Amino acid sequence: QVQLVESGGGLVQAGGSLRLSCTASGRTFSSYTMGWFRQAPGTDREFVARISRSGEYTIAADSVRGRFTASRDNAKNMVYLQMNSLKPEDTAVYYCAATPVLAPRPAEYDLWGQGTQVTVSS
Repeated sequence: QVQLVESGGGLVQAGGSLRLSCTASGRTFSSYTMGWFRQAPGTDREFVARISRSGEYTIAADSVRGRFTASRDNAKNMVYLQMNSLKPEDTAVYYCAATPVLAPRPAEYDLWGQGTQVTVSS
């Protein structure tokens, strides 16, 4: 099974940018749809974005569309979340996740990273 480790979180001012990375182990990375989720204190985990196995197709949540972009480099077993124009409401722990499902619902991701904290100050 692929294992996922997120990195790149930190403290940033509103309006700033941050790029999260997720490193995957194993040789089956390109067989997985990858997703990004976030969870703020006292809230349920929220879908942020997903990217198809080839990287050709991406979907972003309404709350981040136009600001966040998912990408991947299958040769490096990496997936990224470029976050621009950050807002305080983006503050959360961000998780990458994987699933073999082609067009997954949020509940269909079955592999998760440990999360990385993103804090956006006002």
